[in-house]
Amino acid sequence: MKLDIIRLGCAVSAVWALIVFCVGIANLLWPTYGTGFLKVIDSIYPGYHFGQLGFVGVLVATLYATVDGLIIGIVFAWLYNQLTKRS
Repeated sequence: MKLDIIRLGCAVSAVWALIVFCVGIANLLWPTYGTGFLKVIDSIYPGYHFGQLGFVGVLVATLYATVDGLIIGIVFAWLYNQLTKRS
């Protein structure tokens, strides 16, 4: 079975962006929620600074997550297709 590279990339991108967005919004509503997760996101994405930009920061992190998820999904699907082609 061969994976569709673009579709998997878009699916992973949407899921990862939704996770980051929901945790970011929940943190704005309840300041203690997801602080460890968002600090990790802060260390990965250079334009996002945890606790400094409010809703704009959540949007920045979501944009980074969208691009990051797309790249990871594409690479995973391509690698899967390459490894299953040989067996």
